[in-house]
Amino acid sequence: MAATMKALRKMRAGRGLSMESAPVPAIGAADVLVRVKTASICGTDLHIYGWDRWSQGRIKPPVTLGHEFCGVVERVGEEVTAVSAGDFVSAEMHVNCGHCHQCRLGEAHICQNLRIIGIDQDGAFAEFVKIPASNIWKLDAAIPEHYGAILDPLGNAVHTVLAGPIAGQTVLVTGCGPIGLMSIAVAKACGSSTVFATETNGNRRAMAQKMGADVVLNPAAEDAVARILAETNGTGVDALLEMSGNPTAIQQGFKALRAGGRASLLGIPTENVPLDLVNDVIFKGATVQGIYGRRMYGTWVQMTALLKARRLDLEPLFGERESLEKFENAFAKLQGGLAGKILLYPNGLSG
Repeated sequence: MAATMKALRKMRAGRGLSMESAPVPAIGAADVLVRVKTASICGTDLHIYGWDRWSQGRIKPPVTLGHEFCGVVERVGEEVTAVSAGDFVSAEMHVNCGHCHQCRLGEAHICQNLRIIGIDQDGAFAEFVKIPASNIWKLDAAIPEHYGAILDPLGNAVHTVLAGPIAGQTVLVTGCGPIGLMSIAVAKACGSSTVFATETNGNRRAMAQKMGADVVLNPAAEDAVARILAETNGTGVDALLEMSGNPTAIQQGFKALRAGGRASLLGIPTENVPLDLVNDVIFKGATVQGIYGRRMYGTWVQMTALLKARRLDLEPLFGERESLEKFENAFAKLQGGLAGKILLYPNGLSG
């Protein structure tokens, strides 16, 4: 086995990424080395590529990006017993400390000392990635490889949708990026009666329809709140699943939420969001939830069950595949809103 590998890295402060030769990670006694078959680009990777304000405050170059992937275990540390070489796996890329107050309460996904592989330490945009064995998730043979590469964002969608009642409920998804699109599919698979979706990008509105949304609206061209209220006999939706982080979309979502409804917020605004707390939250008796990552590991159990039961059709998300070296083309398409999920292959398009 070679001592070096190809890796897509953030080498310095500023816009862009570069292909580099990097050492193959050395693993510890409780670690697993995975040969990456397929990786997927996340919106966070776009932020780091563009070097926005969040990235400048969080990322410490040099670092290898990538936190959505699947692959085959190459070797394991001497203390590892639950994972073996040759296993087909993905991984929870949030690494918790196991000792803080939240971890002790079973809330490891909001650990006080959380570190993210691909953000805080070297990730999966490479031929190999090192993962703690406790974070490895073995993939059932019934799950297609390309689905295995997007379990991280799918988990965000499943966590958001299933954070409250969903069967027989009306739902509004604000923002139809990849996780919003997945949320549409999850909500329908779990029995939502009607899924509304709002999105200003025409390509993404078309994808929302393919993912199963019942009513897809362009809030830049029509009064989306009025339309949703009319479609629900003036009541509003039972659940708001906020995926955009856009202040206007968030405000519209709360206006469209029924009294007694729940708002599950995953999208991350880049600015303060004014809300009418009196009329849209307090007087409505609304339940407002901040959603972060995936529950470790309840969400993984839920999404694996949905995939094994073939309840989720995520195929409309796919269609773009590139070798890792052609990352510039892939990033440009995603930044232009021209694709759903783009898969990258460190060892060429054959995986």
